[in-house]
Amino acid sequence: MSTIIYPSPIFGPVHSRRLGVSLGINLLPADGKTCTFDCVYCECGFNADHRPQQKLPTREQVAAALESKLLDMQHNGPTPDVLTFAGNGEPTCHPHFPEIISDTLQLRDKYFPQAKVSVLSNATFTHRQAVHDALMLVDNSIQKLDTVNADYINKVDRPTGAYDVNKIVEQLKAFNGRVVIQTMFLKGMSNGVDVNNTGDEYVQPWLEAVKYIQPREVMIYTIDRETPDHDLQKATHEELDAIRDQVIAAGIPCTASY
Repeated sequence: MSTIIYPSPIFGPVHSRRLGVSLGINLLPADGKTCTFDCVYCECGFNADHRPQQKLPTREQVAAALESKLLDMQHNGPTPDVLTFAGNGEPTCHPHFPEIISDTLQLRDKYFPQAKVSVLSNATFTHRQAVHDALMLVDNSIQKLDTVNADYINKVDRPTGAYDVNKIVEQLKAFNGRVVIQTMFLKGMSNGVDVNNTGDEYVQPWLEAVKYIQPREVMIYTIDRETPDHDLQKATHEELDAIRDQVIAAGIPCTASY
């Protein structure tokens, strides 16, 4: 079983395909996964296989660990390009996410003011005003939208609770352009079902939603590490390039990571 369970609350720095030298901030327990999605392609594995026993790190623990690491990096390197909220699940589910964002911005300004603060999220808590407001403060609010097809979402992203993609699209629109859309394109099979979302059947409705949201940028990508479902396949360079070019043609910056 493929699994990457990250230390908490700080890990890395690691080199990110999309973000550069990234210092990770994991607001979830270090011994398991806590997420409102259970994606078949998640590098952290399936939720049921990694139930955490530890508690969430506190706001104070996150701030202390982050300051200690930033101080070390200031003296010993490397210089971070970005401080990234990611890790073992959905960062915005932490009850003190807004306050932790405030602390992080202050520490960033103190130690590495040129670094960006990014949040990788599946957008399931963007309906909460405090979460929305906190995300408006960061440099890169990177929100997942793999498709607008509800059946596909249930088979591939597998939300653990109620999820209405139309409401998600409206919540992403409410960022007024201060949002980056992140989309996974892949192929292959999962539980006997074809999960190829690179064709027009999926791309065109997704593209219309992207045009409606009007994000600052779109990041499309494909599988990079081993997945818990081993029948999945990478989208090709040509497929990603074709999708990227359609987004750019719509007047929205777009990058493709292979």
